[in-house]
Amino acid sequence: MNRPKRSLSTLALLIFTIFALVVSGCGKPGTAPAASTTLNTASPAAEADTARKVKHVMGETEIKGTPQRVVILTNEGTEALLELGVKPVGAVKSGVGKTWYPHIKDAMQGVTDLGEEVQPNLELIVTLKPDLIIGNKVRHEKIYGQLQKIAPTVFAETLTGQWKENFKLYAEALNKKTEGEKALAAYDKHVADVKAKFGSKTSSKVSIVRFLPGAVRIYQNDTFSGVILKDLGFARPAAQDKNAFMEVITKERMVDMDGDILFYFNSDYDDSKGGTKTQQEWMSDPLYKNLNAAKTNNAFQIDEIIWNTSGGIKAANLMLDDLVKYADKL
Repeated sequence: MNRPKRSLSTLALLIFTIFALVVSGCGKPGTAPAASTTLNTASPAAEADTARKVKHVMGETEIKGTPQRVVILTNEGTEALLELGVKPVGAVKSGVGKTWYPHIKDAMQGVTDLGEEVQPNLELIVTLKPDLIIGNKVRHEKIYGQLQKIAPTVFAETLTGQWKENFKLYAEALNKKTEGEKALAAYDKHVADVKAKFGSKTSSKVSIVRFLPGAVRIYQNDTFSGVILKDLGFARPAAQDKNAFMEVITKERMVDMDGDILFYFNSDYDDSKGGTKTQQEWMSDPLYKNLNAAKTNNAFQIDEIIWNTSGGIKAANLMLDDLVKYADKL
């Protein structure tokens, strides 16, 4: 009658002994862990503290993890951040007007305006407590030392015709290299699609002209629009087919702005509409009426913000879309 009880007691004792031995074995120094415990168990906080060194024009900057509070000091850089899914805590104001450019306005709600690109507000930057500042040597070399004292700082070398190179640097600094590569691959595909729509028409000469108050510029290959036209394989008028930025011309050189198609933008910085006045004056001149673009009615005003001043990846894609509208004009 008592045998079943003794069997259960013996079994219970055996289980307890085995359990005690297992626990004891796990606690011994030098005991090899199970295979499943060899996985990386670093916490997100530890990964966030992982430091990276980013090389840039001013040297090398150490950045921890993925920056969360980014200050950007160029307009093309602002577009890069937004394209990479990063909303800056502070950014320099858009190049014209009193608010952000229309094509980024909604995405920039709540971002602190840091003043002009050429003279950002350092005191305001300090209050934002950034963990990364991105600027440009051309614009901000003199204040690099001050910015470094506020937060890790990375500078691109120049703005002229370098938006793609700058974009790669920004993506690396933001710890978003993969996302950056995908964005540039999407741009390249967009270029290929637009180029296919133009076909052999890319042999047509495309002219880019800027009318300012009291001055006229022809834009060459190393400009924002020039780089995109080069990506598409378009021909340029001889005076504009140079690896340079721009040239100011007089009316005597008006022929240098001619082309199979002429795109122009007017720089109207205030209510005086100075750029438009210059444009109207030049286009009323007999020399202009002798141009091929004038005779064929192939001169078109385009958006200066998209084709020139914004200068980033979002504007580049919008310019590609804009160009398609004129495919039947060539």
